[in-house]
Amino acid sequence: MILDPLKPAFDPVDLAVPVFVVTIVLEIILARLGKAKAVYEAKDTATSLGMGLGSSVAGAITGAAIFGVSIWVYQTYHLFEIPMTAWWAWVAVFFLEDLTYYWFHRLSHERRFWWASHVNHHTSQHYNLATALRQTWTGGIAGTWLLWLPLVFLGFPPAMVVIQKGISLVYQYWIHTEAIRRFPAWFEAVFNTPSHHRVHHARNPRYLDANYAGILIIWDRMFGTFIPERDDEPCRYGVVHNLGDFNIFRVAFHEWMAIGKDLAGSRSLREVVGYVLGPPGWSPDGSRDTSATLKAKWRAREEVNSKAVEPEQIAAE
Repeated sequence: MILDPLKPAFDPVDLAVPVFVVTIVLEIILARLGKAKAVYEAKDTATSLGMGLGSSVAGAITGAAIFGVSIWVYQTYHLFEIPMTAWWAWVAVFFLEDLTYYWFHRLSHERRFWWASHVNHHTSQHYNLATALRQTWTGGIAGTWLLWLPLVFLGFPPAMVVIQKGISLVYQYWIHTEAIRRFPAWFEAVFNTPSHHRVHHARNPRYLDANYAGILIIWDRMFGTFIPERDDEPCRYGVVHNLGDFNIFRVAFHEWMAIGKDLAGSRSLREVVGYVLGPPGWSPDGSRDTSATLKAKWRAREEVNSKAVEPEQIAAE
């Protein structure tokens, strides 16, 4: 296979589509037979599939322009000559692209502007393989792809970066399942797994804004965003305020419309910046909940409950 630095030799996602279809059908069948834990709801699954199709169309519209920018940066500014045929180059791009994905994913949860393009992925109240296909329609417009340009600037060929991004996306497909509980400890310590990613999709206050990993969970462990799944607190899926319908256009654009409504009512530059770049849920008077305030309220309740239990334990003794 001849590797062209300016043209991907293959698209991992396109190659994996038949696997996506077969495994979703298989998970549904196994669930119906009682052989695997998986909950599917017809309208919810249709929404996920529709979002996946729409994401492919949106990607085709913006992808060429984004890849063109990457080529321009590579041809004009790249610092080092990194050959696509070198094994060490693939090892390096694997780790660097995965680290980039971690920060992209974290930014997409912590800042509202980028959350608006990512939130649709979290809108399903079920967690199954079809949920993985509930992808963004507006990611290209939101500009998060800019985070990968430093890799091209260093000298990684654009085609190499695109292929590695595709590999990461395919890897993340299979971890959207409840059918697999946990892997051996060494695997759970290094790689992103269904257990870790269930936490990421959970709306329980304990689990909010955690486990941003793509392939390697080591980044969350390094940067303090790792939270393990607990058997005594099952994950509840969806967003803090779940949508009341399955309209794919509302799923795709509801947070953008909410931002527009907030901006229309803004009374100062501070409010404009807060509504756009603050954390999701930010409000000038603090009347809305953010992940931080929800977690703070949860911790306060936990502390009160633990103090209430102590006298009972003493009395029992």
